Amino acid sequence: MVAEIIFSIIFMILATVGVAEFFIFLKNKKTTKSLIEREEDAKYKMYEIAILNELSDKMGYSLEIQNVIEIIIKFLPNLIDYNTVSYILPVPEKAIFRVYCNKPVSHKFIDDLRGKMLDSMADLLRAGLKNLKIEETLWGSVSDSGTDELVGSFFSIPLVISGKVEGLLAIADTRDNFYKEKEVAILNKIVQGAVKTLDRLRWVIESENSKLNAMVSSMTDGVIMTDAYFKILVANTVAKKATGLENKTDLSVSDFTNGLGGKIDLKDKIEESVRLDKIFVSDEVSLKSGFFRIIVAPVKDKWKLLGSVIIFQDITREKELQKIKDDFTSMIVHELRSPLDSIKKITALMRSSEVKKTKRLECFQMIYTSSSDMLELISNLLNVAKIEAGKFELRKQPSDIKKIIESRISFFDITAKDAKLKLASCFGKDLPNNIEFDPNTISQVLNNLISNAIKFTKEGGNVTVQAILHKAGESLAKEAKEFGLDWFIKKDISGIPESLLVAVTDNGAGIAPDQVDKLFNKFVQAKNTFIEKGGTGLGLAITKSIIESHGGIVGVESVEGQGSTFYFTLPTN
Repeated sequence: MVAEIIFSIIFMILATVGVAEFFIFLKNKKTTKSLIEREEDAKYKMYEIAILNELSDKMGYSLEIQNVIEIIIKFLPNLIDYNTVSYILPVPEKAIFRVYCNKPVSHKFIDDLRGKMLDSMADLLRAGLKNLKIEETLWGSVSDSGTDELVGSFFSIPLVISGKVEGLLAIADTRDNFYKEKEVAILNKIVQGAVKTLDRLRWVIESENSKLNAMVSSMTDGVIMTDAYFKILVANTVAKKATGLENKTDLSVSDFTNGLGGKIDLKDKIEESVRLDKIFVSDEVSLKSGFFRIIVAPVKDKWKLLGSVIIFQDITREKELQKIKDDFTSMIVHELRSPLDSIKKITALMRSSEVKKTKRLECFQMIYTSSSDMLELISNLLNVAKIEAGKFELRKQPSDIKKIIESRISFFDITAKDAKLKLASCFGKDLPNNIEFDPNTISQVLNNLISNAIKFTKEGGNVTVQAILHKAGESLAKEAKEFGLDWFIKKDISGIPESLLVAVTDNGAGIAPDQVDKLFNKFVQAKNTFIEKGGTGLGLAITKSIIESHGGIVGVESVEGQGSTFYFTLPTN
C-alpha cells in the first residue's frame, strides 16, 4: 500500500515536471519565433532605411523614377530571393524594359516575363502596349542551354506618382508559389515609401522652381539655369524670345545654341567656364530680336558644382543710345562748323581789297549772326549740362505773363514779317497779372516755341500765342471752346491744378504722329523737321525741363500738313 502511494507520488511529480517542460518548450519555441520575426522585421526596416537614405543622397542628381528603381534593385539581393527583377516604363513613343538576372534564366523565361509585364501594365493604363516599340536591355546570365523553365512565381508593384502610373516593378522566379504574402507586402511598402519620397521632393522642387521662375521671368535680361549635367532647370521668356524658342517646350542647351545660329556653342562655353572657374563674356551677338551680350558663369556651393547660369544681356537699347549720341555729336559739330566756316570766309574776304566799304557793314552783320548762332548753341549745351547735373536754378518772382508774351511778340515781329507771316497774341479775360515764376526762363521757353513755329510755317501762315487761366476740376477742352482758342489739341487734358495755360499754335507743316514723342528728347531730332530746317532740337528739351521745374506740364498736339500746338502750364499756387 505504501509502495503504491510512493509510486503515485513519483508519477505525479514526473507528470508535473513533464507538463512544465512541455510548456517551457512551447514558450521557448514561441519566443524563438518571435525573435526570428523581430530579426526579420529589423532586417527589412534596415534595408528600407538604407534605400531611403541612398535615395535622399541621390535625389540631388536626378528626380527620375528610373533612378529610384535602380537604387531599389541594388538592395534587393539582400532582401529577397529571386531569378529576375525587372521594370517597364512607358515613355513617349516607346516603353523601356529592363531585366536584371540574379540567377540564370532562359530566353523563354524572358519572353514569358515580358508578356506578363506588358499585360499588367496595359491593365493599369487601360491601354494596349502590344504595338508599342520596346527598348529592351538585359543584365546577367540569359541562356537556352541549361533550362527552359517559364515564370513560376511573379508579383508586380505599380509605380504611382501624383496619381499617375509611371511604371511597373516586377519580381519573378522559376519556382512555383515561392513568395510569401509578407515578403510581397514588405517590398511593396519599401517601394511605395521610395516613390512617395520622390513625389514629395518633386512637389517641393516644383514649388521652388515656380517661385524661381516667377522671379526670373520678371527680369529684363534673358536667364537660363542648368544643373551640373547641362539639364535646363529654368529659362525665362526673354531668353526664349531672343532665340526664337518661345513656343517650344522641353528645351535643351543645344536648342539655345541652335537659336543663336551657332554663333556661340553654349555647352562648350559652360564646360570652359566650369573647367577654368571663370565667367565667359561674349562680344555682341546680333539676333533677330536685337543685340545681346552672352554671359556664362558656373554656380558653386563652396567647392561643389551645382550648375551654371547663362545671361542674355539685351544691349539693343544701349547700342541705339550710342548711335543717338554719336549722331547728336555729329550734328553739334556740324552746327558749330557751319557758322565758324562762314565767319572764316567772311573775315578772309574782308581782309582783301575787293570788299567795298559799303559791303563791310553787311559782312559784320553776317559775322554777328553766325557768332550769335554759335553762342546760342553753346548756351543750350550749358543749360543741358546744368539740367543733367541738377544745378539748373529758377529765380521765381511775381510776374505778368501778358507782358512777357507781348515782349516776345515784339521781339519776333521783324522775323515774322521777313517770313511773311502773321504773328499775334490773345489772352483770357480773367488772366491774373502777377504769378510766381521765373520770367527769364519762361521768356526762353517762349523764344523756343515762337522761333520754331515761325521756322516751320510757310509764307502767308499764322502763328498765335494764347494764354488763359485754367480752373482746377474744369474741362480744359470746354474752357478752350468758350474762349475760342484756335488750336490742334483735341483730347481733354485732366488732373491739372489751377494754372496758367500758354499755347503757341501755327498752321505750318505739322508733325508726324510717330515723331511727336521724340520732340522733347535732347538727343533725338524729329525726322523731316529739324534736320531739314536746321537746329539741334535742344530748345524743346530745355523747355520741358524749365516747365517741369516750375511744376507744370508741357506737350504738343499736331496734325501733319495742317499745323501744331505746343503748350505748357504754370501752377498759380
